[in-house]
Amino acid sequence: MEVLVDPVAPRWDATGVPTVPAPLGRVAGARSGDKGGNANLGVWVRTPEEYGWLARTLTVERLVKLLPSLEGLMVERFELPNLNALNFVVHGLLGRGVAASPRLDPQAKALGEELRARMLEVPETFLR
Repeated sequence: MEVLVDPVAPRWDATGVPTVPAPLGRVAGARSGDKGGNANLGVWVRTPEEYGWLARTLTVERLVKLLPSLEGLMVERFELPNLNALNFVVHGLLGRGVAASPRLDPQAKALGEELRARMLEVPETFLR
């Protein structure tokens, strides 16, 4: 797997912040789809504080651990701090494209919801 180095994310200090296990979808939205053989996955939160946590937490390495089907693929991460969002491009997930993909989700439309269902330690203050 080729992992691209994440740029420096906004500062997030988790010292003394109580967390609880929760699905990522409790604090983040996501949308995904295909671009040829690649999958595009956008993840966003409501506030700059939540974005600081998301950017520090959802690294390329963490994404691959949460979505094991990405193992061995090149994943790029793009930070969009003005939108409180991250965007991931997963190269080759769909093979030669939607018409040739053997995946149950050949357009990668459910990839975002699959990610939102994964459990993470989330700061209690973010769970409204």
